[in-house]
Amino acid sequence: MIGVGIDVVEVPRLDAAFARTPALLDRLLTPTERHLPAASRAARVAAKEAVGKALGSPGDFSWHDVTVHRTAARRPYLVLEGATLRAAERLGVGHLHLSISHDGSVATAIVVAERGTNPPPAVSGATAQTEPLA
Repeated sequence: MIGVGIDVVEVPRLDAAFARTPALLDRLLTPTERHLPAASRAARVAAKEAVGKALGSPGDFSWHDVTVHRTAARRPYLVLEGATLRAAERLGVGHLHLSISHDGSVATAIVVAERGTNPPPAVSGATAQTEPLA
């Protein structure tokens, strides 16, 4: 194992921050993520924070380098790109395990970065891996 990251986000607090500072929504979330319900947006922010923590807070981390996708069975998984992907590759990450949840006013995410021989899911141009690594 390389690292573990966990983050908790208060849904109303994040939603209020987005209302006060609309540019924050653009900074933290991709265009697709911006249209999700408030609790799901908060869970995405928690997942991105948890990735940063699991990777040891790489200095060139970008919010848009991390996105949460779902398999056909609705299982969440992470897709990395840019500097965050390069940091994961440098660390030898072969798989990122993700658990996200939201209940009431709290959203949470846990990420486990596991060492392996497979590279983490990446976005290359317009093509993204759509299945998590085994």
